[in-house]
Amino acid sequence: MRNYLFSLIIMLLAAFSIPAQGVPEEVAASSASHPASIVASTSWTAAFADLGGLDDVAFIAPATLTHPPEYEITVSDVVKINHADYFIYAGYERMMQSMGDSIKKEAGTMVQITTTNDIENVKKQAAILASLEGTEDKSKVRLDSYIATIEEGAKQAEALGLTEAKVYCHAMQVYLAKDLGLQVAGTFGPGPVTAQQISEVSKGGYQIIIDNIHNPIAGPLLEVSPDSKIVVWRNFPESGGRGSLESMVHANIQALIQ
Repeated sequence: MRNYLFSLIIMLLAAFSIPAQGVPEEVAASSASHPASIVASTSWTAAFADLGGLDDVAFIAPATLTHPPEYEITVSDVVKINHADYFIYAGYERMMQSMGDSIKKEAGTMVQITTTNDIENVKKQAAILASLEGTEDKSKVRLDSYIATIEEGAKQAEALGLTEAKVYCHAMQVYLAKDLGLQVAGTFGPGPVTAQQISEVSKGGYQIIIDNIHNPIAGPLLEVSPDSKIVVWRNFPESGGRGSLESMVHANIQALIQ
């Protein structure tokens, strides 16, 4: 009953939030002169928008959550999304299932992106997002800085001999690990580690195990390989704003090389 009432309220508010059709040309022109209102699902999708050259992108799921995609959307969130010019999301968020048909937006205003932090994907998604508002020039500057951070991290990892280490990596963190030149010899997750994976690590030889702070599951691996260095990375920035993904990646690199 509670879910039914929640869905009903959302649909009613969504209906009232739909822009009126046939607005006068002068009103449309006035609206076009204002910067677009952009909302993202999480701090991660908002961080991609930043690399696309977009500014002041709000996001729905609080960045303080351990696993932001599990955030339960509220009625006010739906209204915020419906009033935005664009909504950026990844597709795996629980809110995308909860909202159902309550989001009333025109084609092209719901922008789905792929969230992995490897350079090639970040460049591809940034290009998509930059095309929304013609922010390609700003995007290039931000991308160059992001790429430089990873390239510098790769140099540091190599200088410390970390690129020669055998790495067992959480599946959600493989992308950055490979960009840093690490030898990912095996992966685990996002589900609980299996008996086969524990057996593999127990054979020894894995100098580094990289876990995911949003879904930490490497405990059993460390029990059978206590000499392995544990490194815990994040994917969702702890805050929004300018340079949030680059700052997060830099922190991940520091966790690796320290």
